[in-house]
Amino acid sequence: VQLQASGGGLVQAGGSLRLSCVASGRAFSRYAMGWFRQAPGEEREFVAIINWTGSTNYADFVKGRFTISRDNAKNTVYLQMNSLKPEDTAVYYCAQDRERLRVGARKVYEYDYWGQGTLVTVSS
Repeated sequence: VQLQASGGGLVQAGGSLRLSCVASGRAFSRYAMGWFRQAPGEEREFVAIINWTGSTNYADFVKGRFTISRDNAKNTVYLQMNSLKPEDTAVYYCAQDRERLRVGARKVYEYDYWGQGTLVTVSS
């Protein structure tokens, strides 16, 4: 399995970015996909998940600002980020759940494949 993330960049506070992650290697539609982030000196933390049914779940600090979605025909998961804040600055990683057909994985250890990360920098 390979995950290729893209879409990061530099944006001013209040701006928007859309991250993409293309997956290859196994039945994409049967696995939950998550986005995590890691700021310098911090642990990697959960941001959002979309499971195989299309249901979504978000960390409290992004609710109402970020939207996760998926296009199974393109083996792609997206993260639309609006109203960005300087504290959103981090490397963002997409990941694929290690178990098929699971609905609610929010922990790092529940994912076995990771993208290379894409840097999001939000200036004040």
